[in-house]
Amino acid sequence: MDYTRESIPVRVRKVARYIRLYGLSRTIAKVRAHYHMNRVYSQTSSLPVPAGPTRKHVGILGCGKFAYANVAYYVRRHFGAVIRGVMDTDLNKAISLAQRYQADYYTTNADDVLNDPHIDLIYIVSNHASHAEYAIAAIRKGKAVHIEKPHVVNADQLIRLCAAINEHNGRVRLGFNRPESPLGLLLKQQMDAQAGPAMINWFVAGHAITPGHWYFAEEEGGRILGNLCHWIDFTLRLIPVASRYPVQIIPTRAQRSDCDISVSYLFGDGSIATITFSAKGHTFEGVRETLNVHKGNLLAQLTDFQRLRLDIGPVVCHRRLWFRDHGHRRSILDSYLMRGDKSKHETVAMIRETGWLMLKTREALETTTVITVTANFSR
Repeated sequence: MDYTRESIPVRVRKVARYIRLYGLSRTIAKVRAHYHMNRVYSQTSSLPVPAGPTRKHVGILGCGKFAYANVAYYVRRHFGAVIRGVMDTDLNKAISLAQRYQADYYTTNADDVLNDPHIDLIYIVSNHASHAEYAIAAIRKGKAVHIEKPHVVNADQLIRLCAAINEHNGRVRLGFNRPESPLGLLLKQQMDAQAGPAMINWFVAGHAITPGHWYFAEEEGGRILGNLCHWIDFTLRLIPVASRYPVQIIPTRAQRSDCDISVSYLFGDGSIATITFSAKGHTFEGVRETLNVHKGNLLAQLTDFQRLRLDIGPVVCHRRLWFRDHGHRRSILDSYLMRGDKSKHETVAMIRETGWLMLKTREALETTTVITVTANFSR
């Protein structure tokens, strides 16, 4: 929703609500991002790549709202003016982000950034179908890569991405931020301390989007890969590696395969997880999500990544953050640090597992068919 076109009372209410939810500095970044999407410049051509080094080394492919308000924001705030080159197919967005975050150049040609020898880290925040293609090209050139969700939109991309990582010792992190959130990390720690299978239940209220939105384009993977992938990935990470397979995927849907849906997973150890995703209207405070978990003596409830209640036997523990924290900051900063820290790299096994489960979930919902995924990823 474009709030810049709403009435002044609505805009004021939105800003006031977001200050309460995210704090002043994050709200300012989000507001600027809305205006960023509508800026128009007189320039009609890219700014050339500097011939030599400029002590900047980060590239960004895709200059939309998320890149502006999250990726560039956190990189600039924590590491200074290190963004060298930015690309977007819409030159206006590339110019706007470059000017705000002091990039050396802006372009509509991804090859300018991919071929720049002075860039050693690329954040990929472009349209979904391009993520894996840009990542493979960057990995082959020896660059570290942060791939925003989803990292693939089909099986061929997943195979080629994993092959590129193996062949070139690729340094890759995925942009699944929720497992990196403070409360997400605490919940995972408490679940790992309990034995036996888990019961996991998500309820997610997302935005309704128009039928013509690019998310629904076949080549972009739809909302299963564009939205639901967040909770598919986090759910998989909550299940111990040795307990995951085989995974049975049971879909329930209304008319559309990626709006107003419920999907259940039966894992190898008997753990059951259900994700219910509703997209009926506009959610003024953004995506709303509640997670309930029962494992061993642990009962947990996580609300909007701001409040967590843990019941462990007779002990009740409450954790409440001042502001929502979905893990974006840690995810983006860890990707910056992974250039020299192997512990920050995503494993190829996890990249394959979460990618395959996303793809098979989409297939299950589109065909309303129960699908079983085994450890060797055969159906």
